[in-house]
Amino acid sequence: MSHRAVQILIPDSEATPFVLLPDDAFVPVVHEIPTVLPVDDIPILDPIATVRPVRRTSAEPTDFIQQFVRLAHGLGRFAEWCFGFVALMVGLAILAAIPVVQFLTLGYLLESGGRLARTRKFSEAFLGIRVAARLGGIAAACWLFLLPVRLLADYTYTAGIIDPGGPQTQLWRIGLIALIAATGLHLGMAVALGGKLRYFVSPLNVVWLSLRIVRGGYYARCRDVVWDTVVGLRLPYYFWLGFRGFAVGALWIVLPVSMIALGRLDSPAMKILGFIGGGTLIVILPYVPFLQMRMAELNRFAEGFNWLEVRRTFRKAPWMHAFAFFMTLLFAAPLYLLKIEAVPREAAWLPSLLFVAFIFPSKVLTGWALARANRRTEPRHLFFRWTGRMVFWPAATAYVVVVFFTQFTSWNGVWSLYEQHAFLVPVPLFKT
Repeated sequence: MSHRAVQILIPDSEATPFVLLPDDAFVPVVHEIPTVLPVDDIPILDPIATVRPVRRTSAEPTDFIQQFVRLAHGLGRFAEWCFGFVALMVGLAILAAIPVVQFLTLGYLLESGGRLARTRKFSEAFLGIRVAARLGGIAAACWLFLLPVRLLADYTYTAGIIDPGGPQTQLWRIGLIALIAATGLHLGMAVALGGKLRYFVSPLNVVWLSLRIVRGGYYARCRDVVWDTVVGLRLPYYFWLGFRGFAVGALWIVLPVSMIALGRLDSPAMKILGFIGGGTLIVILPYVPFLQMRMAELNRFAEGFNWLEVRRTFRKAPWMHAFAFFMTLLFAAPLYLLKIEAVPREAAWLPSLLFVAFIFPSKVLTGWALARANRRTEPRHLFFRWTGRMVFWPAATAYVVVVFFTQFTSWNGVWSLYEQHAFLVPVPLFKT
């Protein structure tokens, strides 16, 4: 490449430097400035014209790659969140199908709404999604890797029926034992390395695990992670919260429900008592979900009976309270169809999944109604309050009618009147 010399004139300088530039370089035309000139006669140079554009010497990385990486990371996080939410619902459904342990499920649902009411952030209603994703991923991976073991066990069982003591049966048994040992070792190492997906599909887990052990401190780290995870689940807290929430709901509705149950007796006095119980339940129901949620919000059992405070919160957000109550009853009514036929105990978690999926949004909406009321300091206009009240009584009346007839359609008969999954545990406390 040829070069040419370009003279650079510098005012008030005795030296006149020369710079070698390529032939194709752009050099702006600059007027020569005398060495000595009056200040007022110095020409003003255009700063844009005096700047030579810089040529790019190498290919610089574009923002497209960074945006693509961020998009892929965001999609991965979103997929993890969705999987964690599904795993959480399945876990809550399994817990809800176990008597007494189901207080954990009710406690989680109340804590979701209560935290939303406290923080006024909708994202706070979804607790432990990332932890549920990790635990659900471990459970799903173990289930998939155990499928070959189950298949080989069936073949071994069939071979034992055909030829109990034959050589082929012995080979099947040896192969089954070897597969169980290899699968158990692989799953154990994958979980010990953190339980991420890449460890379940990696054939080098023994190498990574050995390196971690050689570096030292592996046992202490595993102990701390396991302990922090177990403590972070807050199982005693959720159980105690669910038990108190169940107690609040039961103490409010047990008397009117018992009066409705006594109304089945063949006596005019009992019939009247049943109608009185139905009317009482209509009056009580609009308070129960919000009393339970206030108890969860403030973590005080006495708030479960502070009905005057519920009336004050209703005045601040009447339409939101009415909408939350309406959706609570709307989501609960179709679930009574699942109580018509008894479900085998080993499959009880399947209908429980529907119960949890329908009740969880109602708890979130109830917490959102309290959060909306907590944002305001003054009651809403009288128009909004009275139009909100017009929703409560028809919805409560329709729900009580549905509950009354469920005693004739449910598998548990009159006992189904006490199975108020909208306000108590998501599924019956004890299955018969």
